Amino acid sequence: MRLAALSILLAAASALPSHIIPGAQIIPANDKSALKSIGAHHQIYPDRRTITIRASKNEDDDISSDFLWAIHQANHGGRLLLEKGKTYMIGKKLDLTFLDDIEVQLEGQLKFTNNITYWQANNFYYSFQKSITFWRWGGQDIKIFGKGTLDGNGQKWYDEFSGSQILDPDNTFYRPILFLTENATRVSVEGITQLNSPCWTNFFVRTNDVSFDDVFIHAYSTNASVDAANTDGFDTLSVDGLRVTNTRVDNGDDCFSPKSNTSHIFVQNLWCNNSHGVSMGSIGQYSGVMDFIENAYMENVTLLNGQNGARLKAWAGEDVGYGRITNVTYRNIQIQNTDNPIVLDQCYFDVNSTECAKYPSQVNVTNIVFDNIWGTSSGKEGKVIADLTCSPNAVCSNISLSRIDVTSPAGSPPEIICDGIQGSIGVNCTSST
Repeated sequence: MRLAALSILLAAASALPSHIIPGAQIIPANDKSALKSIGAHHQIYPDRRTITIRASKNEDDDISSDFLWAIHQANHGGRLLLEKGKTYMIGKKLDLTFLDDIEVQLEGQLKFTNNITYWQANNFYYSFQKSITFWRWGGQDIKIFGKGTLDGNGQKWYDEFSGSQILDPDNTFYRPILFLTENATRVSVEGITQLNSPCWTNFFVRTNDVSFDDVFIHAYSTNASVDAANTDGFDTLSVDGLRVTNTRVDNGDDCFSPKSNTSHIFVQNLWCNNSHGVSMGSIGQYSGVMDFIENAYMENVTLLNGQNGARLKAWAGEDVGYGRITNVTYRNIQIQNTDNPIVLDQCYFDVNSTECAKYPSQVNVTNIVFDNIWGTSSGKEGKVIADLTCSPNAVCSNISLSRIDVTSPAGSPPEIICDGIQGSIGVNCTSST
């Protein structure tokens, strides 16, 4: 009986088409009943050739090779479906920079292993702030959507990184970024949750036209003595076209922080809790390198319980770069219980006042609008609710504040500091001295 059963199993396996791996299936776009039965028939997105793969049996069951196979099968007009109620563990680095017209429908959980030894030795490395990632996505017309979760499994990383600084020049403990694009055009992410990234949640490198809508980013530590550090919501390097709408971020670091050479930014209906703010920058970090951020419009943003609110930030110190932040608008911004509601920081990162005075920032800040900003500070900076201090080595001009109604629990009237700003800023302000 056992031999007969084995023969049947072998015969069934050999009957599978050679291009389909065990546990997978490929459903044509015209088989609507089959697509509906697995949850691949979507009201918004037209039916496509759909590929499914086996789920992981447990958190040690790596399906990286299955996932890569499915991505190849779904490329050029198809869809990979990761099914609701199933978990797919990724335990090997993946180069996905060959994509062309592909959809990934994430309804289940796509999760990375927390094998720190493996990931420290096997990753994609970027010299910009010593960044690494589990995988990288590139190509054109990439769409990720669904109600599932992309999970970085970050707790073990938070525990082992505790007490370190990502920007410490001696730091060699690199933590992976959860989602990274490189040399990509037209990337869309919609509806998913991004959970517990070990480091930055999203990093876009040399990418054009990327949009996020209805996404929830959450990074938290279950260890009360350890923070989920450096878990920025959005970071960029050489990006033209970034759109973030109807998105929530609860992360303990920058909520939104485009960096070097980023332009045409649109943010609408963004909610940030426990963050370091909606920041333009930091830029000007690397010696002799010119950086810019320009043409950014942000409206209907809520910033709660954070370190910063609306922030512009640039590096100072010996051997830094130079550049510009220009044409930036913050409009209709609610800020509550935040240490620095409005801030221009040109003495970043942790540079002491002596070094900052000796080697001031060379990043010009021009054509900036802060309009209709209301709420409360935390009172940590006393009655100061805005601090706009321009570097003596930079030009800061055409900076406008209007309809500012932010109060401080430290008392009234609230104070606005402005140093080195050319021309009027539209409201009464005083020097820090």
